[in-house]
Amino acid sequence: MSTKILIVDDSLESMESLKQDLQKNQSYKVIGLCQTPKDALDIINTETPDIIITDIILKGIDGLEFISQLQKLNIQSKIIVLSALSHDAFVLKALNLGVSYYMIKPCNANVLINRIEDILDNKSVNSTLPTSLDKKQLKLMEEKITNIFITVGIPAHIKGYQFLREAIKMAIENPEIINSITKKLYPAIADKFETSPSKVERAIRHAIEVAWNRGKIENINTLFGVKVYSNNEKPTNGEFIALVADKMLLEGV
Repeated sequence: MSTKILIVDDSLESMESLKQDLQKNQSYKVIGLCQTPKDALDIINTETPDIIITDIILKGIDGLEFISQLQKLNIQSKIIVLSALSHDAFVLKALNLGVSYYMIKPCNANVLINRIEDILDNKSVNSTLPTSLDKKQLKLMEEKITNIFITVGIPAHIKGYQFLREAIKMAIENPEIINSITKKLYPAIADKFETSPSKVERAIRHAIEVAWNRGKIENINTLFGVKVYSNNEKPTNGEFIALVADKMLLEGV
């Protein structure tokens, strides 16, 4: 049975090009090209696509509102955002709305297909990284996370350091886990480190508070490329994990 894919974008040219790339794989069937969420909803109600690929910039309402509507309607299709907008605020909001992946245009068709296959494989959430990452890639990921922690001022000796590192790895593997942080992410980390989910939550929160108390807000804003926080505000555990994981995903991990 073919995987049904719906593409939503304000550019007909972009959609046609993407359709051609996807349908080189005979197991994919593009069931519609829609420039407006209204047209997309008409197709969704009759066809029930397996995958919806949408931009943020659309005609009518924007893509984030479109995704929010899908969520309210309890649409079970998996959603991939493909957009030229790379601002962390857009990425974080989309992830919080439950999208499977947020990808930046221009995107290599093979990378997009790999992400679709990941979704179709329905990879289980656990505390290990994908087997497709070799030892060199794993080491590079560890180094990047370490450098980020140094930049934002999270010391290695506190318990939350290891928990937060593990949480980011899990969010890189499966961005959707951010939507199940209490039910899945904390318990998975707790199981690995033989502790309780509540202790994991508190330790991660403490690690973030330590960074903010050290006053490295300028470093933090520079890291994410935009002034997202001030001295008087700090992110929730989920927001911080999503920001770091998404930054690494956008940079190719």
